[in-house]
Amino acid sequence: MMTTLIRKAALTACGAVFAGGMITGPMSATAAPSGTGPLAALTERGKGTGERQLKVRYEAQPNFYYCGPAAVRNALTVMDRDVSQDDLAREMGTTERGTDSAHLITKALNERSGKNVYRTVELPGPVADDAQTDRLRADIVSAVDDGRSPVVNVVGTGTDTDGTSHTFEGGHYISVTGYRGGGDQVKIADSADPARAEYWITIDALADWAATRGYSA
Repeated sequence: MMTTLIRKAALTACGAVFAGGMITGPMSATAAPSGTGPLAALTERGKGTGERQLKVRYEAQPNFYYCGPAAVRNALTVMDRDVSQDDLAREMGTTERGTDSAHLITKALNERSGKNVYRTVELPGPVADDAQTDRLRADIVSAVDDGRSPVVNVVGTGTDTDGTSHTFEGGHYISVTGYRGGGDQVKIADSADPARAEYWITIDALADWAATRGYSA
């Protein structure tokens, strides 16, 4: 696939593939039953209030390399699309090396949602600058207001609003399922650990967590 993003051919210790400017994120997790867990009860709130949350039928990833399929699958459920992680993994060519290209995430979201609106946005540099953070905020608010869940590729450690650290040295994909404070904080659906399936994180922390990678929104 031709891409304007730089393709890196390197493996981390946990086997993640740097590809298309983003990385897949193999992580170990135990699958939770579809339609159960803390995200299943999320309520959707109206536009214009500075806060909105989407209903998610959460499912954890069943193995260490399915974070891409799991994030896409969870994102699609907010649009009432039910697709198995296995089907998405086959479509995106996911292996134990992960999902080979972030563009495959965007393609799957577009094809399975029936909306050709998702785009891959890269965040080059070790930290996100103000313009990149503002764009991420605007893209998340726009997508959630449109009833869509963005998928963000993160790497390293991100700290949520409760002070809990989430570390993915090999990289990881997460879904964004809501925002509050006009987008200053966003809600994450994280397939890595069903015990910590959801949390809030500031937009500044998320932007820096996704720095050198990017997102589909």
